Amino acid sequence: MILVDDEKAMLIILKRLLSQIEGVRLLGLKLENGVTSFTDVKTADWYNSAINTAYAYHLIEGFEDGTFRPMDKVTREQAMVILSKAMKITGLKAKLPVQLADEALLPFRDAAEVSVWAQTSVADSVQAGVVSGRSTTELALKDCMTRAEVATIIQRLLQYSGLI
Repeated sequence: MILVDDEKAMLIILKRLLSQIEGVRLLGLKLENGVTSFTDVKTADWYNSAINTAYAYHLIEGFEDGTFRPMDKVTREQAMVILSKAMKITGLKAKLPVQLADEALLPFRDAAEVSVWAQTSVADSVQAGVVSGRSTTELALKDCMTRAEVATIIQRLLQYSGLI
């Protein structure tokens, strides 16, 4: 089980997901301090270093208006995009067999709802077994991630990547 020092860190699921400081450390990423690239994240914010780190490692990009929106809830689809990028860092993505996104998402009746910008990432997350559907036939892409789901996917990512 992954331990998180700060309950608030668990509430901001990397955007919230990697804002779990422990999650950043377990991925072996050096925390980045200093001025952020986002207009709505201040240097004094307690989550600044986690956001800077995630940005420095290309795990997050923010929004076109220059904001990060750290207090917004994260959808399962958004989390899978971040997760897929983390899978590159841990080497898990390179271990996946080549498979078309359509094939990986075939069992899910809501697969057509995957945003174009997230298709490959969602398929990679499902194919790796790091993320499963809310049911055997539904990914629930537009639903928000729960704290329990975040803890589970981070644990799976680290286990399947051989980091824990």
